[in-house]
Amino acid sequence: MARLIVKSPYIKCGAGQSAGGYLKYIATRERVEIIPDDRPPTQKQTQLIAKLVKDFPDAKELMEYEDYLSHPTKATASALITLALESNWDRLSSMEGYAKYIALRPRAERLGEHGLFGDDDAVDLAAVADELDHYTGNVWTHIISLHREDAERLGYNHAEAWRTLLRTHRNDIAAAMKIPPEDFRWYAAFHDEGNHPHVHMMAWSAKPNQAYLSKDGIRQIKSTLTNQIFRQELLHVYEQKSKSRNELVAEARKAMLELAKAMREMTCIHPEAEQMIWDLSRQLGQVGGKKTYGYLPKPMKKLVDAIVDQMARLPTVDACYQTWWELQCQVEDYYSEGKKRLRPPLSQQKEFRQIKNAVIREAEHIRMNRFSFEDEEMQDDGEQISTYAMSYECQDLQSVANDESYPLEERDVAAEQLEQLAEDGDAYAQYIIGTAYRDGGLLIPDTVKAQKLLERAAEQDLDAAQYALGKLYLSDDADVHDPTKGIYWLKRSADNGNDYAAYRLGKEYLSGNNVSKDAAAAAEYLRQAANNGNAYAQYLLGKLTLMGESVPKDMDAAYEWFAAARDNGHAYAEFFMKRMERGEQEPPSVLLSATRLLYHMGNIFRDNAPAPAATGVQIDRKRLAQLRQKRVALGHKPDDHELEQQQGFSMKFHM
Repeated sequence: MARLIVKSPYIKCGAGQSAGGYLKYIATRERVEIIPDDRPPTQKQTQLIAKLVKDFPDAKELMEYEDYLSHPTKATASALITLALESNWDRLSSMEGYAKYIALRPRAERLGEHGLFGDDDAVDLAAVADELDHYTGNVWTHIISLHREDAERLGYNHAEAWRTLLRTHRNDIAAAMKIPPEDFRWYAAFHDEGNHPHVHMMAWSAKPNQAYLSKDGIRQIKSTLTNQIFRQELLHVYEQKSKSRNELVAEARKAMLELAKAMREMTCIHPEAEQMIWDLSRQLGQVGGKKTYGYLPKPMKKLVDAIVDQMARLPTVDACYQTWWELQCQVEDYYSEGKKRLRPPLSQQKEFRQIKNAVIREAEHIRMNRFSFEDEEMQDDGEQISTYAMSYECQDLQSVANDESYPLEERDVAAEQLEQLAEDGDAYAQYIIGTAYRDGGLLIPDTVKAQKLLERAAEQDLDAAQYALGKLYLSDDADVHDPTKGIYWLKRSADNGNDYAAYRLGKEYLSGNNVSKDAAAAAEYLRQAANNGNAYAQYLLGKLTLMGESVPKDMDAAYEWFAAARDNGHAYAEFFMKRMERGEQEPPSVLLSATRLLYHMGNIFRDNAPAPAATGVQIDRKRLAQLRQKRVALGHKPDDHELEQQQGFSMKFHM
């Protein structure tokens, strides 16, 4: 794996430290020659390496050490000895000696009389050495190295490239060292030797004792340089063998999204997690203030973590987490030294902290005895309209407007003609254009226009329009929000036989969000929808009958309603049937707690899936309207739909 190695020892000037004995030992060793010599290392090299590794354990982190272990030769031994000494020069030499060494030593690439470079094009070696001789603060001696093949491939096999890189990012390095840019001093030299060409960079502050370099600062320097050096390859971080990055990301995203979808659709029987969520719900009643993870006492945080990790044992969750983890590791390999990473428990993974609050919210729903509906994925067919009573002209125009194979100009004309039909009083055209203004597409989103058109169609007793209008009034759109009118039009739609409107009314009377709670009215509307075959109403009546809420408690009737919902495709109905068959009597909210948490986890994993390759710009409706207004201000015609075409928008008129 390609990676950058950064070592940042420092020399404490003025301390007068001495390592005479060790230095004499090194001075008398066999002269190191950096040559491509594949002969076995000498005995003296082997002895010296053993001592170096013992005296300086961080030498084991060098890439040269890896090379030496895998292929012990005179050449790899020489490279390791050289870098190990340079990495610990604070214990081996004076400041002046070090500066001259990195500038004048063999294999230092010379830009002039010596190899030293910095902010200025010309560097006076004697002046720099003299400055360091009289300096009393810390001087950091960064060593930045690459694998030979990486340096050759990426163009960092010569001094000019490194000088450009370090000059470009000198302020970033200064910031990491807590040095103001104007006080930052640095010089460097490039050494093109062995399997790991590297740069020695000396850095300090003009004001002694001002600089400070922490481990985070070193990581910051490494990250900054890595981003620049590997900028092109980072775009292909997900490549595997012959697969392109886009192909791999698409596959990874597909795998994660499929797993996340399975989590959202799965009915989960997890007694351990259910019991822990039940325990958490009771404990939450003893805690005041915010019911979020950060505000909970430590014992309750541990319980939340335990619930998350218990859920993570589910095969689908584990597989999804593992897919995400492997991709993350590939990214992090560019910034690390290839150390083995152990996957942390899901509860300790910071990218998925949302799951903890999802656990708390689920437990709080149980504590507050809030009713759940499990209809997040419901396909709302309440807005479907029959073409039986629609004029042929309206049908043809709708067909053209919906068909993306037609030129945009022809679709625009069809939309304009539908608007004219709507203006002439055609209820179906009013409904089609009204929903188009609501949803956006070929037409600029405008909820006020949508409301007016839908209301004209609703007054002509078109139940789909009444249902759509009711939902629009109950939406959060401030321009049209009116709960009283919303309930009124839902009732009109339900009276005309729209079972989705009846189901929505049942929910409204149960929750009391937009109308006063009324158990009897809720049961009445739910029965209407259920008798018309609405699976969600049947499921909801099953839960109500099981709990004895709003309707008399009746286990047999509950089972029958669940069976009807199951037969109509409701995912959760059979879950309750099986629990009832086993004689389990826990409240439905507790029985479904693990399932609902799994649904939340699926959404969170979906949102953290790798981003797909960009195939076009996504833009929300309000932003689109703003852009259109700007185009009009610049002189474009109001009906110029080039913008939507550029943004990849399409509109489907309702049928």
